Amino acid sequence: MDRPELPLAQLHAFTVLAEELHFGRAAARLGIAQPPLSQQIARLEAKVGHPLFVRAPGRVALSPAGRELLPSAQRALVGLADGLAAARAVGSGRAGQLRIGFSASLALTVLPGLLRTFRERFPAVELDIREMTTAPQLAALHEEAVDVGLLREPPPAGEEGALGFRTVLTEPFVAVLPSDHPLAARRTVAVGALAEEPFVLLPRSVGPGLYDRITGVCGSVGFAPRIVQHAVEWQTVCALVGAGLGVSLAPASIRRIRLRGVAFRAVEPGTARTRVAVAWRRDDPDPLVARLLEVVGTG
Repeated sequence: MDRPELPLAQLHAFTVLAEELHFGRAAARLGIAQPPLSQQIARLEAKVGHPLFVRAPGRVALSPAGRELLPSAQRALVGLADGLAAARAVGSGRAGQLRIGFSASLALTVLPGLLRTFRERFPAVELDIREMTTAPQLAALHEEAVDVGLLREPPPAGEEGALGFRTVLTEPFVAVLPSDHPLAARRTVAVGALAEEPFVLLPRSVGPGLYDRITGVCGSVGFAPRIVQHAVEWQTVCALVGAGLGVSLAPASIRRIRLRGVAFRAVEPGTARTRVAVAWRRDDPDPLVARLLEVVGTG
């Protein structure tokens, strides 16, 4: 069965007249003349098939049909008003849901502050935070499974494709060593001093850019790291180093992971740095993405 067309203007006129029970006052409240109001009510009555008001000289009252219709009409108008307000809030980027992918190590750097600032500015926005490494984040952005990514070592210039990237920060690397390793006695470790050491490192599949950056730092001083163990998360990398399986090079923020038996030391050359960036789809019309980029730009 086809649903009848919802005559919103007529419902509005009906509810105002039902509240005022006076054509002149209702017309003034609606900002229209009395004849157009009468026409609106007549059209609605024709649609219902029964009078909605009992008219008498100097008196207007709801009919039984009008009393039955009034609660539904009021709910419909309130629902529409709420829907319009919600649509305006979402359209202006003040409400809605924003899905954010992030690399776990960023919880040790920019992520908490960024989320706190965003929440303070846009408290009505629901944040869906998803932990994932760089490669899955890039795939999720392309597949529209997340709206924004916070990741390490985005693709180099010229390889961004449909995605945009903005640098949030850069940070140096540190050597991750067993605390009883001879190099742990030094304040600064030359990367070249790690040439003969076994390495524990993230697999390239989860973060090609960071993997290549670390191996490139080693290559710049004349060696390729001998990787004996892979681990997806930096906390696991550090735990394996503490267990004596090898050493590693990691972003400096990893020093905030406190594990017994693990030492972190600055490295030379100190110019070697890793880049953290926010990523998004360039053609994404969602205003919440623009709002997050504003926060990143002013954070």
